[in-house]
Amino acid sequence: MANQLPQLDQVFAALADPTRRAIVMRLCAGEASVGELAEPFEMALPSFMKHIHVLEVSGLVQSEKSGRVRTCRLSPDALVGAEDWFQHQRAIWEARLDRFEAYVMKLKKERAAAKRLSKTTDKTTNKPSKRKGAE
Repeated sequence: MANQLPQLDQVFAALADPTRRAIVMRLCAGEASVGELAEPFEMALPSFMKHIHVLEVSGLVQSEKSGRVRTCRLSPDALVGAEDWFQHQRAIWEARLDRFEAYVMKLKKERAAAKRLSKTTDKTTNKPSKRKGAE
């Protein structure tokens, strides 16, 4: 996984921007020209092309030029590394939560056993329990 970290960083950086996430979501529906992709955004084409470039560098988008039209398509394989990373993180946190739950259950059992023991000790000795203020 360590050798995937630079690529993973690029994917997360690309998806950190709402414009680029919107482009990726639009490309989920199918390929589109840069003009079609840029239409809903109020920005100059050179600025929009910077977003496309970031997506291409991250591997999320591929584009090809045919004449004067640049067509973009999603490259979902780039998300495999991110998906693997999320699954790995989920496994780590689930294991931590399982250990925490086991610890909490152990404490509850110990507390319940201590309560039972103190009640039976008080009953068998017929003495009032020594609690603060019981004097």
